[in-house]
Amino acid sequence: MSDDQIHWFSIVNSLMIVLFLSGMVAMIMLRTLYRDISKYNELETQEEAQEETGWKLVHGDVFRPPSNSDLLCVYVGTGIQFLGMVLVTMIFAVFGFLSPSNRGGLMTAMLLLWVFMGIFAGYASSRLYKMFKGTEWKKISLKTACLFPGIVFAIFFVLNALIWGQKSSGAVPFGTMFALVVMWFGISVPLVFVGGYIGFKKPAIEDPVKTNKIPRQIPEQAWYMNPIFSILIGGILPFGAVFIELFFILTSIWLNQFYYIFGFLFLVFIILLITCAEITIVLCYFQLCSEDYLWWWRSYLTSGSSALYLFLYATFYFFTKLEITKLVSGMLYFGYMLIASYAFFVLTGTIGFYACFWFTRLIYSSVKID
Repeated sequence: MSDDQIHWFSIVNSLMIVLFLSGMVAMIMLRTLYRDISKYNELETQEEAQEETGWKLVHGDVFRPPSNSDLLCVYVGTGIQFLGMVLVTMIFAVFGFLSPSNRGGLMTAMLLLWVFMGIFAGYASSRLYKMFKGTEWKKISLKTACLFPGIVFAIFFVLNALIWGQKSSGAVPFGTMFALVVMWFGISVPLVFVGGYIGFKKPAIEDPVKTNKIPRQIPEQAWYMNPIFSILIGGILPFGAVFIELFFILTSIWLNQFYYIFGFLFLVFIILLITCAEITIVLCYFQLCSEDYLWWWRSYLTSGSSALYLFLYATFYFFTKLEITKLVSGMLYFGYMLIASYAFFVLTGTIGFYACFWFTRLIYSSVKID
């Protein structure tokens, strides 16, 4: 088959996944929710209200701030920054402003965009932080500005030191490293603070229902509702939607072939966004129905776990397709794939989180609660 046919095949395959999921979401939304809400709103008598089941029961706890809420804010902010960067880069690439044959151009564009998207990161994280009744927006902005880039920069620095040790010409020169740090602290960090300030100035997001003082007990959950199990299941579909395209991207990065079909990539990216959002909403609904209200982190990790599959696939690719024998080359491969997986985790997790956030607010604002 020619490449194009494979791409079309992969897109049709992904669209099937998306249609299946959309069908499920639509079913849940229409049938179940409509029925639930009309039933809940009819329960006027006190005796019946005592015997409610399902997601309405946890209305007093569903918007209780999670543990480690600061970290969640930071990751959501970073994810928004990443999403903005990827979207703008892809739109430019689709319209042909960025040629993939100019390797450096794509990378430079992405870095510059990343730096300028800092303002959105600060805004998103401080909005969420204020909703969790946080007060120190400067602290949260600083964390947002430094956590993800710090970890990536540390890995990158170690990898670069390895290449220097090999006296290779492929190492990033010291001047460039310095320029990166200046860009990070000179442009990105101030922009995150600006975004944080704007976001914190805005009135806090109101919860549709009041939170109880005392958290209710979570009943015993079935084995398939175990957090680890459902998180791992949630990552399979978003990964399944993109993995054929992933093969081409890995080949173009590691086997020196050029990747020209950004139109396909854009389509696959949109499919990925939809899949992440939908699988998280479905699993979140089941979770709330079994009266488990700890959805904040779980929604982030459900779609974020596709990054784990990405890394496993990269490992599989390394052993089957690449003939790398040197230790340093192997370490480089895994280091860079680790960075890529981490970025993918932040991106997909944020999409899942926002989808869930929208979904819970929607369903809880539509039931009457005395």
